[in-house]
Amino acid sequence: MDRRRFLARVVQGTTATAVIGETSASAAVESASATQSIPLLDHDPVVVYESPKPAAVFAYSPGLAVLPDGTLVATFDHEHTVKDETCPDGSPLKGRICTSSDGGRTWVQRAAMPIYHARPFVAGNSVYVLGHNMNLGVMRSDDGGVTWSNVSWLSKDQEWHQAPCNVHYCRGRVYLVMERVTDPSWPEWPVHIMAPVLMSAPVNADLTQREAWTFSSEITYREVIAEYGEPNLIGVPFFTKGDVTPDIPDDHRPMATPGWLETNVVQFTDPNHLWFDPSGRTFHLWMRAHTGSTNYAAILKAVESEDANSITVSVEKAPSGEPIVFVPCPGGHMKFHLLYDEPSQRFWMLTTQSTDSMTRPDRLPADRFNLPSNERQRLVLYFSRNCMDWCFAGRVDDTGTYGQSRHYASMAVRGDDLCVLSRSGDERAKSAHDTNLITFHTVRDFRGLTY
Repeated sequence: MDRRRFLARVVQGTTATAVIGETSASAAVESASATQSIPLLDHDPVVVYESPKPAAVFAYSPGLAVLPDGTLVATFDHEHTVKDETCPDGSPLKGRICTSSDGGRTWVQRAAMPIYHARPFVAGNSVYVLGHNMNLGVMRSDDGGVTWSNVSWLSKDQEWHQAPCNVHYCRGRVYLVMERVTDPSWPEWPVHIMAPVLMSAPVNADLTQREAWTFSSEITYREVIAEYGEPNLIGVPFFTKGDVTPDIPDDHRPMATPGWLETNVVQFTDPNHLWFDPSGRTFHLWMRAHTGSTNYAAILKAVESEDANSITVSVEKAPSGEPIVFVPCPGGHMKFHLLYDEPSQRFWMLTTQSTDSMTRPDRLPADRFNLPSNERQRLVLYFSRNCMDWCFAGRVDDTGTYGQSRHYASMAVRGDDLCVLSRSGDERAKSAHDTNLITFHTVRDFRGLTY
């Protein structure tokens, strides 16, 4: 299909129908094709969901999984849901679950759910979706994502956070991260006081049961700073906390206290890696670093006990013995998704690319969201042997304009292809943050991008 056409795919299902025509995408596509010579990795995107009211109903947090038979399971948030859409227990519906049996060309909505920031994953003979609505909640499907259980809650009287980041498997167990807000009274965006919690469970257990899960110890950025002091010589925070442009009406571009969020889990299996653990019990948490600057990630170390009944999270150390929290990571200042692909023996990272973070905040275009580090229009792919040295693989998609977005994406491997689900916005979106589309992209023969 010609990228300029970007014709609609109708989402076949109960309530999720999506139609987008040539006119609605033509401006961004024409701009991108006229100004950028590097080919896109996907020329045939599919609209999975389109908001019926772009200025009021938003689509966030796409999650993606591939089942053993090739079926795709997609999840996403559905913000500002109408009041009469509720679960049997009266809780509001916050998310949607869709499936595709034809490689992502068409999609069927299977369920609505009262949890968000959710992600689907396979464990044993079941498919699960784990997210939160203040407390942690999980749903299960035993028929390939067609029907789903009610939510089982894994916590009580707590506040959780996260984005649909990766899922890791090792020694018959599944590992993923959710983030607990340790201080609900915190008066601003809580990245300073969120603790990434590595969760682990046997893949054949019933993961709707709290006792199936092991929860790691907790550590927050605030606690790390209290122990080791403020980071020196790298400009953190980049902007002073508070309103960065207080003199611009209705556009103050706030800077929150530094912290971390949206955590991936990785494990180094290369014996030559400096952080390789021959026991297989050490994991690393790779997190979006909120510093006001670009291209850093934040990291922590997580060590599992021999009986897998406890996991201790702590600050990693460089070979010199110095503590290390910030590491180089292109796009690490925004939500990114990591996966390890065994055939290519590479880590792959899906993120957004920053191009002008040194522009003065008061001189940013009106359609630029938030701080200069907060670009969202260009979705890019990288690969690495070690999670520190990243090679550029290409642009998955690019709107060519600041106010439209391809960002907060998730990915999964299906055969020789990389499947991508993006939180996307066209010219009708309220902003680059408050988006009106969920789009599906395919990077064909992605392993051939290595060099």
